[in-house]
Amino acid sequence: MVDCAVYVDGRRQSDQCTYKDALAEVRERQEGFVWLGLLEPGVELMSDVAKTFGLHTLAVEDAVKAHQRPKLERYDDILFLVLRTVRYHEHELNTVAEIVDTGEIMVFAGPDFAITVRHGDHTELAGVRKDLEADPKQLTLGPGAVLHAVADRVVDSYVEVTAAIEEDVDAMEEAVFTPANKIEIEAIYQLKREVVELRRAVKPLQLPLQVLTHDTSLPLPKEIRRYLRDVTDHHTAVTEQILDFNESLSALINAALAKVSVQQNTDMRKISAYAAMAAVPTMVAGVYGMNFEHMPELSWTFGYPAVIALMVALCAGLYANFHRNKWL
Repeated sequence: MVDCAVYVDGRRQSDQCTYKDALAEVRERQEGFVWLGLLEPGVELMSDVAKTFGLHTLAVEDAVKAHQRPKLERYDDILFLVLRTVRYHEHELNTVAEIVDTGEIMVFAGPDFAITVRHGDHTELAGVRKDLEADPKQLTLGPGAVLHAVADRVVDSYVEVTAAIEEDVDAMEEAVFTPANKIEIEAIYQLKREVVELRRAVKPLQLPLQVLTHDTSLPLPKEIRRYLRDVTDHHTAVTEQILDFNESLSALINAALAKVSVQQNTDMRKISAYAAMAAVPTMVAGVYGMNFEHMPELSWTFGYPAVIALMVALCAGLYANFHRNKWL
């Protein structure tokens, strides 16, 4: 258990209480709500929390095991929202390294309680709690305010990670299309794989956000649904950008492969040109190396220099021709 507090009229009450005492206090007051924060809880703790707050067994199982797709489920008057968190790792361009790290946050929003369950070492919600406590008016909206604040923080992290990856894609694109620059195709594949992982974490949240925004039958205040519309807009923009990354990287892979193919063709032309130039003196020397009695200019004093000059002239002519045709 990371934190537990009772909020009445948007203000935090005494911290010295267990979640059982906190819930009893809220229900005795008949106002306010409990916000319980958990980090990777075990089966025993989560079972006790479920018994205390009346959580559904299936939702509790998901909260313990984690590795869930983003989703929204309703159990009577309790909402269960699963979100995937992401974090960007700094790395050098053209290196095969992990770029995106993922985690999970689950939110239970009931009539008089909000429970956040976190998985991963980069999913801190202390900042979210602090910001909400600095805005009592927002907290007066109840557990729905916690659900909105968590979703907003997660989607904001999507925006930050997407902006960082956009710089990577732009740098990769520049490297691929820079003349005489060697690019490792493995690095492009790695970046594409990380983008796919980011898409798997981000895109499935689209439907839950739409339901939270438009389904008026959910136990959420109207004002919270208005705030969630803004979160949905940001999420939609991020999703579209990630899809653009995927298409751009696919095009970069094709371009890099084409660039490698062109380079290989250029190398083969150079090798063929040098082989042709080497073949001419080899042929002439091979002819004059035969032990025949009647050879052209065999008894001439300047025969040897003339043959050497002929081979040099032929090689020079071939070199000039290949250079003119941009083979060398």
